[in-house]
Amino acid sequence: MESEARRAPIWPLIPYDDKPGGLRFLVEAFGFTEALVVPDDSGGIVHAELRWPLGGGVMLGTTDPASPFGKPRGSAAVYLVTDSPDALFERAVVAGAEVLMRPYDQDHGSRDFSVRDPEGNTFSFGTYAGS
Repeated sequence: MESEARRAPIWPLIPYDDKPGGLRFLVEAFGFTEALVVPDDSGGIVHAELRWPLGGGVMLGTTDPASPFGKPRGSAAVYLVTDSPDALFERAVVAGAEVLMRPYDQDHGSRDFSVRDPEGNTFSFGTYAGS
């Protein structure tokens, strides 16, 4: 039977100029795990899938304007559910994430924070998992 992570219907592309650096940051700062990394001949990355511990994941995208999927550096904004926002916030800061919003309690009951990665992509994390 397929795992819930594999069947997740949404896999956002996060654009990176430096895909190996982006991959390392996502693993170190947030706790993603490498599921699939396809290297190119020069030591770069052609494709990568990273799993999120609570299900689903992200793929590394490109900033190449010649690609139909190319997006500008820093153009991604993603929200991910976590059970431990305060601990994850501390981990992200230690790894070098730029703080946009420190952990705070939302009116609807979620505890959230937002940070930016070294290439300018925004990641928000919180306990709200939808209704």
